[in-house]
Amino acid sequence: MTQKDQQQLGKTLWAIADQLRGAMNADDFRDYMLSFLFLKYLSHNYEEAAKKELGSDYPELAGGRMPLAIWYAENEEDVPMFEKQMRRKVHYVVKPQHLWSNISELARTQDNDLLVTLEAGFRYIENESFDNSFQGLFSEINLNSEKLGKNPAERNKKLCTIIQKIAEGIADFSTDTDTPGRCLRIPDYQFAAGSGKRQGEFTPLSRSPPFFPGSSY
Repeated sequence: MTQKDQQQLGKTLWAIADQLRGAMNADDFRDYMLSFLFLKYLSHNYEEAAKKELGSDYPELAGGRMPLAIWYAENEEDVPMFEKQMRRKVHYVVKPQHLWSNISELARTQDNDLLVTLEAGFRYIENESFDNSFQGLFSEINLNSEKLGKNPAERNKKLCTIIQKIAEGIADFSTDTDTPGRCLRIPDYQFAAGSGKRQGEFTPLSRSPPFFPGSSY
């Protein structure tokens, strides 16, 4: 990602935050955005590796169903071995229903199950995806916060709107190997000013984690 793209993405994300954060302060809203950016990165990396692992067996997108979800449904007996291979080669696993492509589709269609699916996805990635290395990765955000809504239905609706806007806003930006190092540092002075923090002062999630697993592909 070029510096120009990085600056433009920062402006895009800040515009989304300025429009949608409501009563939430800038610092809190930034944590949600960073969580979703990181989920997008993990998902993109995982899906690209899955394509290489499955080769010609990797399905085409059909009827709104994600390719990996189709493969899982049609190859249940092979899923454990596939995930074992992915843990060996990519060093983590993201279930099809937890991938950003599915989460953003749930948001686009205002699906009532988005909140519970996202919660389950974050728990799985933190606790089961890669031994203990992802524990606490999404601890900066509370999906059941009243800042998102007074009840689960309101929170689900708010998250649908936030995720849909983020998905639309970042659709034209590449997801490359230095995404954690660059994209997750993007919201700098605007968010710092909005939260009372100094420029460059970020939560643990906003830094590219030193433990981030690589790929043997």
